[in-house]
Amino acid sequence: MTSIGGVEMVDWKLAVTTASRLARPGPEITREEAREVVAELRGHAVAAEEHVRAFTGMTTAAGHDTPVLVVDRPGWIEANVAGFRSLLKPLMTKMRARRGNGPGGMIAGAVGGKVTGVELGVLLSFLSSRVLGQYETFAPATRELPGAPDGGGRLLLVAPNIVHVERELGVDPHDFRLWVCLHEETHRTQFTAVPWLRDHLEAEIQTFLAETDVDAGTLLERLSDAVQAFTGGRRGESAEPSATGTATDTATDTDTAPETEPGARSGAHAPEQDIDGRSLVDLVQTPAQREILARVTAVMSLLEGHADYVMDGVGPQIVPSVVEIREKFQRRRAAGANRLDQILRRLLGLDAKLRQYRDGERFVRAVVEEVGMEGFNRVWTSPNTLPTPAEITHPAEWIARVHRGPEA
Repeated sequence: MTSIGGVEMVDWKLAVTTASRLARPGPEITREEAREVVAELRGHAVAAEEHVRAFTGMTTAAGHDTPVLVVDRPGWIEANVAGFRSLLKPLMTKMRARRGNGPGGMIAGAVGGKVTGVELGVLLSFLSSRVLGQYETFAPATRELPGAPDGGGRLLLVAPNIVHVERELGVDPHDFRLWVCLHEETHRTQFTAVPWLRDHLEAEIQTFLAETDVDAGTLLERLSDAVQAFTGGRRGESAEPSATGTATDTATDTDTAPETEPGARSGAHAPEQDIDGRSLVDLVQTPAQREILARVTAVMSLLEGHADYVMDGVGPQIVPSVVEIREKFQRRRAAGANRLDQILRRLLGLDAKLRQYRDGERFVRAVVEEVGMEGFNRVWTSPNTLPTPAEITHPAEWIARVHRGPEA
């Protein structure tokens, strides 16, 4: 894996290979059943699009439609590695330039790239069984994974994970699949109806990355710390056998909301402490990055909360068993997690994901109750009408600024 100017900082191909090899197999299903699941998910995605548009009043802007892809776990891994590679390219270029192109730097880069590729693969393998659906905003289109004409945007539905959860919950599979599609289609509608949203988020992320002042060695060390936590101890500590000796295949809410079951993974005790209680993102933040991340978190809370609000608003009309599904799913989400998963949730920032659902849904509900759906949709006018970090938890402040301020 080379590029102009030297060896890649991450061996992306190795990351895909590692994650795909380590990913747990999906649930047992016949070839015919698999075809039926794929066909039904595609049909539900189309139906969900119509319901979401009718409920929200949002329509896809001309020329901004994006595809819906039903994938397996390796397909999800491949798509996400492509997205990471595209989004992180400016940061990788910056770090490669700092490292230099001399023989020593290139050798260190080659070794470090393979190490990082393996470690990224380990983390992606962990996540690959936990995602039901994901709107992928930045990944480039490929022949196997087509995207929007402008090179970004596609909805991924991870079929084996959806089947796994519906079986585990004991709910009607047809209702559950439509329920999932409602949430994910809302995300697709958000980005296809609001074309500037993708560019805004990408600009924020690139500004965040541009502020990164960490050398390659430090970044690799921090990623390694996350994997060490995953595999049973920090660098220099030995991993002890698991107390249970079992592995539990878990799957979570749409968009990787954290949720796990009791029982540790095979072959590892969870270490007693994580990295100072902070996530990987926290570990590389400067003061300027913290401000950017707060803004991005507010936007992501809006998007997640809006999807939950729409799912709950549309669900009772078209999903007969929605009450049962919601109750069982919420119970499963709140069932708790073992120590190992708690550490991973913090390291990967997944605990914040649950807060995004809660805070964002409360924001959307409060605004709609006060000014109606049309009034809420003013949030999509421009970056200036997005809620601030303070407003996402105080909806009245957003209403006062956007609806009752001097420019309203």
